[in-house]
Amino acid sequence: MTKTMRAVRIHELGGPEVLRVDEVPVPTPGEGEVRVRHAFIGVNFIDTYHRTGLYSLPALPHGLGSEAAGTVEAVGSGVDGFSEGDRVVYFAGPPGSYADAKVVPAARLLKVPDAVGLDQAAATLVKGMTVEYLIHRTFEVKAGMDVLFHAAAGGVGLIACQWLAHLGARTIGTVSTEAKAELAKAHGCAEVIRYTEESVPERVRELTGGEGVPVVYDSVGKTTFMDSLKCLKPRGMLVGFGNASGTPEPFDVMELARNGSLFLTRPSLFHYTADRADLELSAGRLFDAIASGVVTPHIGATFPLAEARACHEALESRATVGSTLLVPE
Repeated sequence: MTKTMRAVRIHELGGPEVLRVDEVPVPTPGEGEVRVRHAFIGVNFIDTYHRTGLYSLPALPHGLGSEAAGTVEAVGSGVDGFSEGDRVVYFAGPPGSYADAKVVPAARLLKVPDAVGLDQAAATLVKGMTVEYLIHRTFEVKAGMDVLFHAAAGGVGLIACQWLAHLGARTIGTVSTEAKAELAKAHGCAEVIRYTEESVPERVRELTGGEGVPVVYDSVGKTTFMDSLKCLKPRGMLVGFGNASGTPEPFDVMELARNGSLFLTRPSLFHYTADRADLELSAGRLFDAIASGVVTPHIGATFPLAEARACHEALESRATVGSTLLVPE
């Protein structure tokens, strides 16, 4: 008799209502693969892009999610360095981590240090490695710099606020509510702007003596894009790494010249962790930051795996703070 497990999949593109809990066969790892039994599943905004079709999937029906932590349950042939029972975490495609277990390439699997909990690993791997490449490799932030970080109370934002404070930067964060403002401040955000109540560019100029900031990290996209450009000092860089409000409208590239010979980049975690060396570098820096107390993961909410729809509804309504996890019962 074939063993089965639960997997949250979509059979059509759409809103949270298209998420379904299906019974599917437990996958068998092939050569170079490992099956991981999930303890905690990381939820990221990119999962909603796959659900709506903004980022395409190979075919439907298809699973969602690219991040989870748990234990090695089975090891395929040709795999070295992993054994049954190992505590591991992964960020690997194609999507399908919203499930009780998943087969992943051993080349994308990482052991979780004893000093890091499996819940912490699942809550921070994608978000924390995103922060790592943003502040260390896309634009290297140094002590004394001013940084504008949108969505400072989100999962990526709270990690960034802590890490940037450790580097000696002054983070100016944008948030929507007073509760989120207090949360961002508690995690190292020096200045908070309530974007629902005040002009972000005007406030940034006030805080920087009219100069602007050398870098803006923007995961919001459409609604913040032009204002982000207006916050930069000459030769500053806008790092757009998400589209929470939608994809920015096409714009005249001469705007970059008019606003001070600005730089614009749209990086992706996939490209910054494409090879094993970069993956281990990024994850190693993150795990060290957690183990040393530089970063304390903030898990704002957990949902049972079967309640993935409610999870996505909360995520898209911006009702969540910090990281969100799905937990197999």
